[in-house]
Amino acid sequence: MADTKGKAFDTKLFKRLLQFASPYRKQLVTAALGAIILSLCAALRPRFMKLAIDDGITAKSEDDLIYYIALIGVVLLGQVIFQLIFIYTSNWVGQQVIKDIRVKLFDHMLKFKMQYYDKSAVGRLVTRAVGDIETISSIFSQGLFMIISDLLMMGVVLGFMFYESWRTTLIVLAVFPIILYATRVFQKAMKVAFEEVRTQVANLNTFVQERVTGMKIVQIFTREAIEHKKFKAINKKHMDAWNKTVWYNSIFFPIAEMCTSVTIGLIAWFIGSRIAQGDPGYSIGILVAFISYIQMLFTPLRQIADKFNTLQMGMVAANRVFGILDTESQIQNTGTLRLDKTEGRISFDNVRFSYVEGEEVLKGISLDVKAGQTVAIVGSTGAGKSTIINLLSRFYEIDSGLISIDDVSIKEIQLEVLRKEIAVVLQDVFLFADSILNNITLNDTSITEEDVIAAAKAIGVHKFISSLPDGYHYNVKERGAMLSSGQRQLIAFLRAYVSNPAILVLDEATSSVDSHSEQLIQKATDKITQGRTSIVIAHRLATIKKADLIIVMEKGKIVEQGTHKELLAQESGYYKNLYEVQFMAEVV
Repeated sequence: MADTKGKAFDTKLFKRLLQFASPYRKQLVTAALGAIILSLCAALRPRFMKLAIDDGITAKSEDDLIYYIALIGVVLLGQVIFQLIFIYTSNWVGQQVIKDIRVKLFDHMLKFKMQYYDKSAVGRLVTRAVGDIETISSIFSQGLFMIISDLLMMGVVLGFMFYESWRTTLIVLAVFPIILYATRVFQKAMKVAFEEVRTQVANLNTFVQERVTGMKIVQIFTREAIEHKKFKAINKKHMDAWNKTVWYNSIFFPIAEMCTSVTIGLIAWFIGSRIAQGDPGYSIGILVAFISYIQMLFTPLRQIADKFNTLQMGMVAANRVFGILDTESQIQNTGTLRLDKTEGRISFDNVRFSYVEGEEVLKGISLDVKAGQTVAIVGSTGAGKSTIINLLSRFYEIDSGLISIDDVSIKEIQLEVLRKEIAVVLQDVFLFADSILNNITLNDTSITEEDVIAAAKAIGVHKFISSLPDGYHYNVKERGAMLSSGQRQLIAFLRAYVSNPAILVLDEATSSVDSHSEQLIQKATDKITQGRTSIVIAHRLATIKKADLIIVMEKGKIVEQGTHKELLAQESGYYKNLYEVQFMAEVV
């Protein structure tokens, strides 16, 4: 991510942002033409006002007065029309740009490794994908185009001023460097301030996201007062960051206003003295015109500073969004094979893996699973059981070794194809705030409601789903909050079953499941593992006994493997000890 801290404007970042606007060249040209004509109309108004005063009122010519008043009316109408075109077009382009950036960002995030999400705060990512991208739109709607429009107006106004009186214009320009210098200092200070604002916004979002998600833990352990205190501290930092911007604004704008007032005073004195001396080159009309010109010259400059704030906030947001877009954390999808028919043979050959460099979780794992086998993996917490699941689906990349399916390295298989052939049911089931049907099909149009109902009947969960209000169209709310843990797991079984995978990976924990749900889960397990290769992180003795092969893991290594009877026959074996400590209670 580019370091833009302290810079008033990052040209490289801006050019990159403009690439997203390039598909909308016609609209950009329309906005530019609107800005040019708008500037001309604005600058003509004081000119016609001067002529109305000098040639109409002073010369006592009613016809000229009416003529120039009519021209002022035409100019005002033109300003209204072209301002409408300019504002609408520039805002439209801004919305199109953020739509394209948001789609690209979300698509990029969809391909990140799980390791990226392990290390990234959800609230911060939400801020980037929603809040920061929304701020980028202001670059086009309120920042860039408005600044260009104001600069055009100032250029045209200066041209008219020199045409009316170059001496008077030089007096105006003598004050100009002061306000330009103040604007430059202001822009740099606001750049740093807005960096801090966006950082504190992300921190605030992250804190709120985590506490809302974990509210049950907060209340169970009566942490309300402590979390309230933490939130007040974070909220204060957020307020302090914004107060810096308020302070800079409160200094700059009075300085700009003072410069305007001083300039008008000088002009009034200079032109008034020339008129008093009888100089034919000066008139009341010129005085009125120059007062309008000064307002039109200095007011946009003050507004440019304000709009530059908006532009800078958008640039800070763009910098953060591009920081994510530049993050290379994708699984390399270089595989070309599609596996037309997967038999389901699985092989791990001396596989080593570490989540953190130098801290191996798997230490040279080797195992072979035959097609159609059910393999149960058992072991103590932290032995590496869940890691095998993550590696088989390529959620993480192995450090060394080889994982293959049907004697083909999983790296040679297209990632989408690989994951379609493997269905994973995790212990911690995630459901979206949607209907049961959509949570099962995941909006796959090739899976019909009739297919889902038939699958539900096959694994014995149709009755449970039908008993819910609206049945398969029942909305389970966020994370499936309307269902029990056992019911959520049954939905996950059904989701895996309808996808008809060649390989099933299953974490069938039932520690918080009632006996009725456990019976349904056991039936579902038996059904979905039938006729396909299954790897089960086993927590129930019934599942372990039925397994064709039991893998016993300890501290990242396979220490034993065999059938239930074979492993029990080993005196002082890991499995026998685990069986006596962990599973004997199920027998009693």
